[in-house]
Amino acid sequence: MKHSGHYALSHVTESFLLMGTTVTFQVVGHKPIHDIQKSIQRALTAMTTVEQICSRFDENSALNQLCQQPGKKVAVPPILFHVLRLSCELASITNGVFDPTVGSQLEQLGFNQHYLTGQIVSAHPQSYDEGASYRDITLFEDDLSVCLNKPMQLDLGGIAKGLAIDLAAKELAEYEGFAINAGGDIYVFGIDPQGDAWTIGIENPLSPHTLIGTVQVTNMAICTSGSYKRKSPRNPLVHHLYNPFTAQVATGLLSCTVMAPLAVVADSHATVAFLLGPQDGLTFLTDMGFAGLFITEHMERLLTPLMPIKEYLP
Repeated sequence: MKHSGHYALSHVTESFLLMGTTVTFQVVGHKPIHDIQKSIQRALTAMTTVEQICSRFDENSALNQLCQQPGKKVAVPPILFHVLRLSCELASITNGVFDPTVGSQLEQLGFNQHYLTGQIVSAHPQSYDEGASYRDITLFEDDLSVCLNKPMQLDLGGIAKGLAIDLAAKELAEYEGFAINAGGDIYVFGIDPQGDAWTIGIENPLSPHTLIGTVQVTNMAICTSGSYKRKSPRNPLVHHLYNPFTAQVATGLLSCTVMAPLAVVADSHATVAFLLGPQDGLTFLTDMGFAGLFITEHMERLLTPLMPIKEYLP
């Protein structure tokens, strides 16, 4: 559709099913709509590439090919190496609260179904080393190789979507403004269709179709981790945010929203802060210098000093 406001810019919105969620692109620019649509396709391709490489649910993904070769040094695509390096750095900072080796535990909790096909994805849980952790991943920077020193199933669900959003954003950087929304993980740039900064709503975790507040920002990622987003098919009381430190799903929070200049940072740090819980998570984000908003299980709102909530809604 075309927006006929003060800026006389084209405004194109397109949505796709990807990474287990709906991904919506909004682009504002002076180019013809056909050109904008081609740019959106390039952005979609960038995200699809990350999913194909990093998915735990595709047996042919580079991630699963790596997991099938424990004890061997395996050359991996640059994207996978980059995500694993970031994951291991974050695991080290958090002393293993964030850990990319929790795939087998998630499978055992029932998170082993492909969102499109419904196919059950499970390697062989008995072949995993339950003691495996991020410390058992060796990264070889010189030739982008990885060795998994113990049998393990990697899961990059807490970080790969953020990287996919960032790579898609690069494909749209030439435009006056755009927003990428991947199931509540959002990156906004430049101006919205009215020529203003983007207004982003923050979901009420107990009523996801309503908002608890809004922020007005631009050139920023806003990502949310929440216990209400993905439940186990086996047990509706079990969500997907598993803390390997306690060997249980995280408790204390309903959602954690983090703002950062990159989606890969906002995505992963929202996961970490959620796993840490209300007080430790608040301290973690504050110390790291990020804006964050927590909604506790009692619907209390906790904010870091930098969180620019524009308004709270009833």
